[in-house]
Amino acid sequence: MSVAIRPVQTRREVDRFIKLPWKIYKNNPAWIPPLLLERKQFLNPKKNPYFEHAEVQLFLAERDGEVVGRISAQIDHLHNRTHKEQTGFFGFFESVEDFEVSSALIEEASAWLRNQGMKTLRGPFSFSINEESGLLIEGFEYPPYILMPHNPPYYSNLLEQSGLKKVKDLYGWNRDVFSPFPEEVYGIIEEVKKYPGLKIREVNPKDLKKDVQIIVDVFNSAWSQNWGFVPLTEHEVQKMADDFKLILDPHVALIAEVNGLPVGICVGLPNLNEAIRDLNGRLFPFGFLKLLYRVKRRKIKSGRVILLGIKKEYRGSVLGALSVLFYVEIGQRGRARGFRASELSWTLEDNEKINRGIELMGGERYKTYRIYEKSL
Repeated sequence: MSVAIRPVQTRREVDRFIKLPWKIYKNNPAWIPPLLLERKQFLNPKKNPYFEHAEVQLFLAERDGEVVGRISAQIDHLHNRTHKEQTGFFGFFESVEDFEVSSALIEEASAWLRNQGMKTLRGPFSFSINEESGLLIEGFEYPPYILMPHNPPYYSNLLEQSGLKKVKDLYGWNRDVFSPFPEEVYGIIEEVKKYPGLKIREVNPKDLKKDVQIIVDVFNSAWSQNWGFVPLTEHEVQKMADDFKLILDPHVALIAEVNGLPVGICVGLPNLNEAIRDLNGRLFPFGFLKLLYRVKRRKIKSGRVILLGIKKEYRGSVLGALSVLFYVEIGQRGRARGFRASELSWTLEDNEKINRGIELMGGERYKTYRIYEKSL
């Protein structure tokens, strides 16, 4: 029987959309089931501030009444205003290994975006570049870290057969937390520490909203010239602060200041995926207690460096090497907090300065994620 593509319109269809990965990944040992409650809130326009500047349509692919694929099509007006583009995006792509299914999904998303005046299809982003980005094309054997995507190896073939072509690769890096840093690194650090008025401090949990705003201000400055950059809105900042309350470890969330003014950030997060892996997506009846215990009792033994940036106006000085100080500081702090594995992700493939710096620090590129694009 042929494939039918249906727009998601009811709560039951949203539920089917969310639960499809349990079918796709049932034999994939690296996959980590997301929390069902979190996914429902993320897809709820009343709960996710992304919808304040975007239009979204979800689609399901069905065959003989069975869900065999899904996709989102979205228009991020903030992205298009920032870059002066007419780009539409897709995300949440899942499909059985069947080109008829995947091509029908891509065509339906393309048609929806084309009908609203979009000139380009780009993705996958679920929903934006500030969330899960890219299709995994290398490193399938490793479980994903917090807020990073995972997918079967055959997805790239399905997308490419549908006419999508690579536009950008993103890199994920790991580093042996017990490996010493290269000797030349410490000379660089000592020079950075001499900068007048420089201080590295932890994020303050008692004033989290203020410090999250600082993090976002530095992010918006440091990343503003990066490919695909989209600034975070005030409500997205508030949601970030609310989300951080549960999982933030201030010992690995750092702000650099010069005479009290923020100049750089380095934010690591405990790898929540490690804590939820055996919950099968469910917090009740006992999942929440397990999660709370693992987070509060520091049972999580891995972490991801999710943000590292220096304000543009300081990069021409010795503070351009502040990233080296951050790498060492957060590495030492993470090890002291009991972390035994770490990931730094993601970086753009053509950000040569950052990528060389990570390699200098002993980082190894072990995952690659691909962003695709095609003309509409």
